[in-house]
Amino acid sequence: MIERFQYDNRIVKYFLFVTILWGVVGMLVGLTAAVQLVVPSWNFADWGSFGRLRPLHTNAVIFAFVGNAIFAGVYYSLQRLMKARMFSDALSWIHFWGWQLIIVAAAITLPLGITTGKEYAELEWPIDIAITLIWVVFGINMFGTILKRRERHLYVAIWFYIATWVTVAMLHIVNSIELPIGLTKSYSWYAGVQDALVQWWYGHNAVAFFLTTPFLGLMYYYLPKAANRPVYSYKLSIIHFWSLIFLYIWAGPHHLLYSALPDWAQSLGVVFSVMLIAPSWGGMLNGLLTLRGAWDRVREDPVLKFFVVAVTCYGMSTLEGPLLSIKSINAIAHFTDWIIAHVHIGGIGWNGFMIFGIVYWMVPRLFRTKLYSVKLANAHFWLGTLGIILYAVPLYFAGFFQSLMWKQFTPDGFLVYPNFLDTLLEIRTAYWLRVIGGTVYLIGAFIMIYNVRKTIAAGKFLANEDAEAPALEKLVEAKESGGWHRWIERRPVQMLVVSLVVVAIGGILEIVPTFLVKTNIPTISSVKPYTPLELQGRDIYVREGCYTCHSQMVRPFRSETERYGEYAKAGEFIYDHPFQWGSKRTGPDLLRVGGKYPDSWHYYHMYDPTSMSPGSLMPAYPHLFEDVLDTTTTRKKIEAMRAMGVPYAEEFPAQANADLSAQTSKIVASLKKDGIEAVGDLEIIALIAYLQRVGTDIKAAPAGVAEAKTNP
Repeated sequence: MIERFQYDNRIVKYFLFVTILWGVVGMLVGLTAAVQLVVPSWNFADWGSFGRLRPLHTNAVIFAFVGNAIFAGVYYSLQRLMKARMFSDALSWIHFWGWQLIIVAAAITLPLGITTGKEYAELEWPIDIAITLIWVVFGINMFGTILKRRERHLYVAIWFYIATWVTVAMLHIVNSIELPIGLTKSYSWYAGVQDALVQWWYGHNAVAFFLTTPFLGLMYYYLPKAANRPVYSYKLSIIHFWSLIFLYIWAGPHHLLYSALPDWAQSLGVVFSVMLIAPSWGGMLNGLLTLRGAWDRVREDPVLKFFVVAVTCYGMSTLEGPLLSIKSINAIAHFTDWIIAHVHIGGIGWNGFMIFGIVYWMVPRLFRTKLYSVKLANAHFWLGTLGIILYAVPLYFAGFFQSLMWKQFTPDGFLVYPNFLDTLLEIRTAYWLRVIGGTVYLIGAFIMIYNVRKTIAAGKFLANEDAEAPALEKLVEAKESGGWHRWIERRPVQMLVVSLVVVAIGGILEIVPTFLVKTNIPTISSVKPYTPLELQGRDIYVREGCYTCHSQMVRPFRSETERYGEYAKAGEFIYDHPFQWGSKRTGPDLLRVGGKYPDSWHYYHMYDPTSMSPGSLMPAYPHLFEDVLDTTTTRKKIEAMRAMGVPYAEEFPAQANADLSAQTSKIVASLKKDGIEAVGDLEIIALIAYLQRVGTDIKAAPAGVAEAKTNP
């Protein structure tokens, strides 16, 4: 029996439009942040400083630009693959407006310094809850559509959509467990090593299951459609899917090599990262070989051009990622701009070019017309490609230079470049080239906007597209053939459950032992909780995004111990909610900064960095010298720490502000000795207290001694 129905194109159109809007916004913020690294005066306000704009840029690109593109691509392809309208128009619009409100909330809160301080997961707990609710709405709408389908077979793209939904839900919920102390402030429930492991289990797999698996699903739909060719190999797609989602979830610890993370966890991250080369390249080859017999069309069709470069960038970044997880290579590349280049090959190459190709393919079909200008689309392609090259290649060289300069010794055994700033100034040209590359890439995006606008003006949008298909017959298990995978891919609920089990295995086996096996994180008796003033200062440090440029993780290399001091121990971080190990060194590591300089040095340095470090690219923080420290939150913060196991005395929360006041007086007196008449209730005093504390606890204990007792 033939059934008639309609596809909902309106929701697709809206998601597509905001994809373009947020893409430009995210790129403009990123370009601003890039300029700030070479022109410090571009840090034009406290809300516009690099430390606050960098998280805004990453969230805008990942969750606004890429996220909306995923939803546009899924809503269009899912309806046609399932031969059914979306399960609920109401849920579609709740999803759309809910997601846009989340993006707006992020755009407001992050510049205001309202952040958890965890990369790619900076949004505070009310927004985290909203994300969870909207993600559930999306899942209900997606699975409702699949369950009412008129097509028995679940095409490979649907597998990736299902795995994306269930894994992102798991990652977000586990990583977002935090203790609120107000509407705009919370602390991660995890601390130190455990927090780092959970965060990079999430962080790496946010890349894997938000920036990769959904786009592989989109690749499996849009690339064959654009090429008018079937997928190269069905069997390869099965191997690609299951091996990829199983292996990916284990790879997070490769972000923490040579850190205080237990060696066994680091080794697991290395092994599974290297194994990822096979399924990743299997997917890349499956995509490129789908174009066999269609290469002549690639020369003429800008959509296929974008797809080919996108899939090639996917292959490059998924080869480079496993190679970077090999310890000998990681020792060179980690904390350098090499990693920034690597990330952007995936971001603006794989994701960006896939999105551009989908936009150029989808808009003419939604508006029933031809693309306004193939020449402009080709111009966009070449500008985008040139922009990627100008962006990434200089940063690769910058990464090489940074690492070699950091590690270089004289014949007498002294560091050639003991001053970190020397290594930064050496690569300023690469930073300027990054700005130029980003500008060129953005110009291409503006050309696309013009081309899309003219295409829309020439066409007529069809909101509800008529379609027809036979009703789906009841599944009869006894008569089914095609093997075990045919059985599972025709049953979406089983596909969901099996996918969840496959991705959960790695997370459970990596994370749980760090909580249950106490010897993984031995304590150090001299490590004490932060004082109330230091805790307040630490929160200011997190608010200002200092972790985006500074690490607090001295690795066990001679070049690092000579420059910074004793290497990091797991027991040092047991009271850190969240951890502050960092992922990039635009400035020096700060783990041993405590006691290295007098209070007055920090005072002048935060007001005008060039006064203490001539040529510094660090922004100034004059607002810290004007804003009064909010001590009304002190008691709540101490109580929250006690709830998470930090051993403050039971009566201490009531005494916290008195303790804070006493330490403030000591710092003010210290500054006065150096001729600085400081006001004691300002935020700068708290920040100085924190900086003077960082990394000093183990100096009170014999070097390298870890107590036999373990964490409670």
